[in-house]
Amino acid sequence: MTERLSPLELMTQLVRFPTVSRDSNLPLIDWVENYLADHGISAHRYTDPDEPKAALFAHVGPWEEGAVVLSGHTDVVPVDGQPWDTDPFDVVQKDGRYFGRGTCDMKGFDALALWAMVEAHHAGVKRPLQIALSFDEEIGCTGAPPMIAAMQPVLPKGASVIVGEPSSMRVVSGHKGGTGFDTHVQGFEVHSSLLDRGVNAIMFGAKLIDWANQMNAINQAAEPDDLAAMFDPPFTTLHVGQISGGTAHNITAKDCHFAMDFRVVPGEDKSAWEARYRARVAEVEAEMQAIVPDTRITISPRFDVPALQPEQDGAAENLVRGVTGDNASNVVSYGTEAGQFQEAGYSAVICGPGDIAQAHQPNEFISVVDFEAGHGFMQRLVDRLRQ
Repeated sequence: MTERLSPLELMTQLVRFPTVSRDSNLPLIDWVENYLADHGISAHRYTDPDEPKAALFAHVGPWEEGAVVLSGHTDVVPVDGQPWDTDPFDVVQKDGRYFGRGTCDMKGFDALALWAMVEAHHAGVKRPLQIALSFDEEIGCTGAPPMIAAMQPVLPKGASVIVGEPSSMRVVSGHKGGTGFDTHVQGFEVHSSLLDRGVNAIMFGAKLIDWANQMNAINQAAEPDDLAAMFDPPFTTLHVGQISGGTAHNITAKDCHFAMDFRVVPGEDKSAWEARYRARVAEVEAEMQAIVPDTRITISPRFDVPALQPEQDGAAENLVRGVTGDNASNVVSYGTEAGQFQEAGYSAVICGPGDIAQAHQPNEFISVVDFEAGHGFMQRLVDRLRQ
């Protein structure tokens, strides 16, 4: 009989695959598919048409609708430049923690989901269980929508999706939406002593960035509604995290590149924020073209992640509360694939082991206690599906 690996053995194996978003995840997908096949579980893939990447999904139990779906992503963020004390792609146990890239975000949950699939299959559950492992979550949740679309004609439609992002096993029923736009300001170069005849792309780009500062101040000063008040911070935020451009200190910058990102509270319209940004871009562009007509500002969508809306008597939330005993109302400001499942007609909730504060950090870890709590959750979940 094929060996059933423990959750720790599964996590150790998954972490060994350096599935940084810029690289392929196919070796990991191959391994998972073979491991499930060894236990008599057939898996299916969605393969990205442009990159050497794939999502994987599978079903165990009765071939009927209503499955619990365990959702995780396979990609991790880079370790470049981070001061790690151990090999980031090897799980190291020390001081009550499992260190390794992805242990917290979120190969720890992926391992627990794989363990639960194999256990549920061998237990002969009476209610179905599914797993869905995506790619490119870390660069804007771009891999989940095509995966979800590919799942639905192949597998019976699931009822409750548990997205296992690190939440310290708290039940999270809502998160902000996100959208972002790559912005390219194209100016006109002259010697900086002739500043009035040139168009400095950086300085005009700064007007857009300062607009973001102004919007943040206005949003922060406004009284939040009841739904927004659940979040920290309780308002929509605008952010620019990187900027590049310019040729020399004494030349007006010909180019300026940055990304304008929005984290939008549920209840507000992401498209309305896009419209506001495009309107401000048009104003700044007009100022530029009044000096040099050939200058311009180009913006292009970078990512779009829907908010997770708290559900009234949601099936996923009720299920997970029954397993965890958590009756508190929890929301988060980061985005996940849960909103994308919800948009596709699934009931969705977030619940996974680990602390989000450890995600993306050097010496990323999940505590042994948290990982064991996740294992206990999966054991109780499989027991419920057997009844």
